[in-house]
Amino acid sequence: METLPNSGEGFLKATLRPVSVFRFDQLSIIHNAMLRYIGRRLLLIPVVLIGLSILTFVISRVVPGDPVKLAAGTQARPEQIERLRADFGLDRPLVEQYLMYMGGLLQGNWGYSISNRREVGPDLVRYFMATLELTIVSTLLGMAIGIPLAIISARWRDRLPDHLARFFSIGTASVPVFWIAIILQIILAQNLRLLPVSGRFDARAEFPEIITGMLLFDTLLRGNFEGFGIALRYIIIPAMCQSLLVISVVTRQLRGDMLDMMSKDFVRVARANGIPERMIWLRYLMKNALIATVSMLGFIIGFQLGGAPLIEYVLDWPGIGQYALKAALLLDFQPIMGSTLFIGCVVVGVNLVTDLLYRSIDPRIGFR
Repeated sequence: METLPNSGEGFLKATLRPVSVFRFDQLSIIHNAMLRYIGRRLLLIPVVLIGLSILTFVISRVVPGDPVKLAAGTQARPEQIERLRADFGLDRPLVEQYLMYMGGLLQGNWGYSISNRREVGPDLVRYFMATLELTIVSTLLGMAIGIPLAIISARWRDRLPDHLARFFSIGTASVPVFWIAIILQIILAQNLRLLPVSGRFDARAEFPEIITGMLLFDTLLRGNFEGFGIALRYIIIPAMCQSLLVISVVTRQLRGDMLDMMSKDFVRVARANGIPERMIWLRYLMKNALIATVSMLGFIIGFQLGGAPLIEYVLDWPGIGQYALKAALLLDFQPIMGSTLFIGCVVVGVNLVTDLLYRSIDPRIGFR
């Protein structure tokens, strides 16, 4: 066995150098494993999207009804209907229709809507940015309420604050969200007249200049504080409704994980070493209990980015959920296919980011 040098300088050289090399090699191994993991996940995206496109294409075609007749109107003559059907390629075999659509999609062509004759691609981006803005605001609001509720509930377990927090979290998940949206419309908009009933921006005011498509950010970037106030008032009720699921999941999941962490040995050791209780809760318990919460939160965000058709329809929020719902009601194939594939890409991307995030929170979770 090699003995340690007696001098302080020799001891530092013998101990510090291997540690630095080990850390560099370890970071290199983790970096390479992460790149391989991301590469494998990215290679699976085309497979998932092809399967999703086939499933959506088949389902949209077997649904009873003729979208061409709906788009042409009741006064259209048979020759006009057939001409419109030929213009959109709906008179060809189903396999050829699918191959034509996928070929155009590979070239960046998302097709045209039969009902309004608009390009699907720009519409998807515009409606998705509205949904993205609503998701960001509702998620931040839900975390701002759910995390303190979870800490209070776990800190005063089986006491009045815990009972109230659990009652609120269970109640928010049990009551239908569209019903809460209607109640908030009646109370805050119609009776108290504090907030607008529906929509995204006041039609009587000048619409903000579009930069990102998210009105709150666009108005701030342009220094348009009046427009920011209008956009903020319109987003409050939709964000309150959509944040209820976040509050429920974060409160219940984080509370349970924090209570489970309280019995761990590292918490007892931290208390025995005299570490302040506040630091134990915020640094030790909170960080270790966040892994499952982050995973659940990523699932919820992916779900919300797919649009909330009921909320968007009731509150007339022009998001991608309302866009997909209207396309489904009109049997408009191109927007149905486009919105489904677009939402699929978003959900896959959010899941990948979530996996990377909770692996960064807990380095013990490897990349496989």
